[in-house]
Amino acid sequence: MLGGFSVELLTIALPKGRILEESLDLLREAGIDCDNINEDSRKLIFVSDKSNIKFILAKPFDIPTYVEYGVADLGIVGKDILLEEPRDVYELLDLKLGYCRIVVAGPKGKKEYPAHLRVATKFPRITEKYFIEKGRQVEVIKLNGSVELAPIIGLADKIVDIVSTGTTLKENNLVELEQIAEITARLIGNKVSFRLKASRIDELIKGINNIIERGEKDA
Repeated sequence: MLGGFSVELLTIALPKGRILEESLDLLREAGIDCDNINEDSRKLIFVSDKSNIKFILAKPFDIPTYVEYGVADLGIVGKDILLEEPRDVYELLDLKLGYCRIVVAGPKGKKEYPAHLRVATKFPRITEKYFIEKGRQVEVIKLNGSVELAPIIGLADKIVDIVSTGTTLKENNLVELEQIAEITARLIGNKVSFRLKASRIDELIKGINNIIERGEKDA
């Protein structure tokens, strides 16, 4: 168990939003005290004296940056973000939570597409890489939200987006056409911290990994 540490302070960046609650549940199961974290408050930094850990709540896309620059020793972030914005960090552990997929989707019933495809997405790097590897030339249009709108209003022929249940696609008369990658949350680490705080980080990884393996055995 990791509670009650009286050793050096660790800083962990946690993602606000979809996978925060699952992340906190996993940390609690591993014996890490994070009960004072409240996503609904305006506070962005929480300290657990019991576990000697400082938590930073951040937007998911910012977490690899915080970890790369060392303001956080560790971070939890989706694999989609690591693929879209590669950073100089260690990818330490697949946390097996927040499962979803990155897919290519298009209008239901549309069988033919123009030779020059336009694809709207929040993930331009992943999209370009995927279609280049497929040998297909496309024009990638970067959007920051509501990607499903793009085919409806004639901005793009297809979209590349995150899909969890598929409900949003269905409600917008879109269907999944191709799967690009399966996505789960990952524990990432700063390279200097991993060396200077090795014993602390190793013990934390072992504690979390034991919970993950126990869950897989019980599944």
